[in-house]
This record gives sequence, structure tokens and C-alpha cells, in this order.
Amino acid sequence: MTTPEHTPDPTAKDRVYRSPMGIVGGVALLVIVLWLGVDALLRGEGRTQWIALAALILIVPLVSAFTLRPAVYANEDRLRIRNPLRVIVLPWARVAGLRSGYSNEVVAESGAKYQLWAVPVSLRARKKAARRTARAASERGAAARGERGGRGMGGPGFGGLGFGAPRGDVDVDGPMRAETDKVMDDLRELLEHRQGAESAQGQVTVRWAYEVAGPALAGAVLLVILLATG
Repeated sequence: MTTPEHTPDPTAKDRVYRSPMGIVGGVALLVIVLWLGVDALLRGEGRTQWIALAALILIVPLVSAFTLRPAVYANEDRLRIRNPLRVIVLPWARVAGLRSGYSNEVVAESGAKYQLWAVPVSLRARKKAARRTARAASERGAAARGERGGRGMGGPGFGGLGFGAPRGDVDVDGPMRAETDKVMDDLRELLEHRQGAESAQGQVTVRWAYEVAGPALAGAVLLVILLATG
């Protein structure tokens, strides 16, 4: 599930989307990794401490990158995607479409595809939304049949008691949608309204996250050296 947030700077006008479950999972993993790593550093001896240090340098940036880092920033001019190892900025004029399948993706005019890590697809949430939609449709039909059958007998339903009316916890105004599908609907609406705007022109830019790759690579090299010379 992904929830929108608002940036503290009112001039930015960005809609920020993150995955709460990804953040919770990332924090839990970091706590476990740091607990084990720091314990090895404090209690270990000799090579054990060096191996623990190398493992921490490798694992902490990667866990942070794949859980805490992903975010999608959208405003009236462009879509900025912060993925684990890259940051992609696409002006709306350069976006060809947004796709939802087993993953959510944005497709650039060039044909390049970029996955939205911060907006993961939940097949379980989709199935749940589909069941709720089917239930709401069924209850609408039951309500309509009850109203037709109850006319002349004291009001809608049987004996004016309203049997067959939709339950209060079901939204019958339209189909239910999974949260991440709602996010994609919001982004498609922005694309539709802003793709031709003058301020939404520009070029697609892609920047590698060296702040993640650098420490992780250093930790990996150190770990390989320690294991190879052991």
C-alpha cells in the first residue's frame, strides 16, 4: 500500500508517494542487521570484527536503498522517480504512458520503461477490492429487488424494514480500487491534463545513486578480500 504525503515546502507542490509497508520492513531489517553487526563488533575478535564491519558497510546501504529510499514525486510539470539505484526525472511531455501489471511502470516517449519501486503492485489488495466491488454490486441488486417487491407494503424492502438495502460499510458509488491502483489513477490524471503544458516540456534525465552504490561496493570489495585471505 502506498500513501500520498505533502512536502513541507509549499512552493514545491509535489505529491509524494511512498510504500508504508516497505518503510516498516526496512526499519525492521535495519534494526536486526545493526543489532547483529554491532554485537559482532563489540564481542568479536580479530577477523570477526573486520568481517562484521564489511558486512555492515555492504548491507546497510542496500537495505536502505530498497526499502526506505524509493519515492515518487509528482507535480504539474514533471514526474520524479527515486528508485533504489537511480533517480529518473520525466517531464510530462516525455511520458508516453503509465502501465500497471505485475509492477507499475512509466513509459517514456523513447520506449524506455522505468519501474515505480515506491508504488508496488499488491495482487492481494486487487483481489480484495474486486471482491468488495462484486459484493457492492450484489447488494445494489438486492436493494433494487427489495424496493420493487416492497412497494405498496409500507416502503422499500419487505414491510418497510429495508431488507436488501446495502450495508453501511460498503461504498456503492463506484468500483473499489487497491491503494496503489488509486495512485496510478492520480498519476494518469496528471499526465492527461499536463502533458501538453508549456512548463511540462524538457528532457528525461537519469542519475545513478552513487551515494548508495559507492559504500555498498566498498563493503563488498572489503568482504571479498577478507574472505579470500582467510
